[in-house]
Amino acid sequence: MFQTKAQALAASFLAFMLSLPGSGAIKADHVAMYDIFAQTQKPSGDCMYEFDGDEQFYVDLDREETVWGLREFSTVYSFEAQGALSYILSLKDNLRALLQRHNITRVPSEPPEVTVFPKNPVELGQPNILICHVDRFFPPMLNVTWLRNGHRVTEGTSETVFLPSTELRFQKFHYLTFIPTAEDVYNCRVEHWGLGQPSLGHWEMPETLQVTETMENVVCALGLLVALVGIVIGGVLIAGALRPDQDPLPGVPGTPVSDCAGDEVHACCAERRERSRR
Repeated sequence: MFQTKAQALAASFLAFMLSLPGSGAIKADHVAMYDIFAQTQKPSGDCMYEFDGDEQFYVDLDREETVWGLREFSTVYSFEAQGALSYILSLKDNLRALLQRHNITRVPSEPPEVTVFPKNPVELGQPNILICHVDRFFPPMLNVTWLRNGHRVTEGTSETVFLPSTELRFQKFHYLTFIPTAEDVYNCRVEHWGLGQPSLGHWEMPETLQVTETMENVVCALGLLVALVGIVIGGVLIAGALRPDQDPLPGVPGTPVSDCAGDEVHACCAERRERSRR
């Protein structure tokens, strides 16, 4: 991890160079990014470190401590939160001085792109996590609210710190644990300076999935019905096969009366008697 400000600034400069147009020609096996900023609005600052796009740690400004993405990271690396806090304080002082001495025009706000999607494949009644990805916005200021059927949800929510995105912009992830049902509708409402009105990221149970569940039930019911009909028909056929024939002619075993009916009854009976004597 970075132990000096010089290392931190070098990493930040590398990240800046990689974000410039034409930087695609730069090839690297791994990329580390150290993101730190200060501003006059809340949040007043941020400090985080990521490696190959994965957050490894950030500094909690309120608790003044380093928060690791995985507990195992803290056993291998170290980062002093006080160093980041003092650096952010210095950035704030410099920012206030610049605002007082110069007529600075505010950079235009860039509105966010909002996308909502589930973490895992959705199954009715099975716990899952909704992810609200807010991307490509500036400045790093957001107000995000989860809504279920139009009502605010506060339980089971969590979020990341501001993360670097493309073109010197920011991104952020918000999470909501939920149990999918066919009736519930979810929205991720995002407020930002770059938006004329709040942006809504929408999610509800896909209709195709609901149809699939219904079709499965219908197919199962039809299969059961066909099986029952097959059992009934099979029983009737077996009973018919086992039923004894009509009474045979006297003295001629197994000869149905119907075989010797009509005009040819005498010839038929005589022929069968002859065969019987032989």
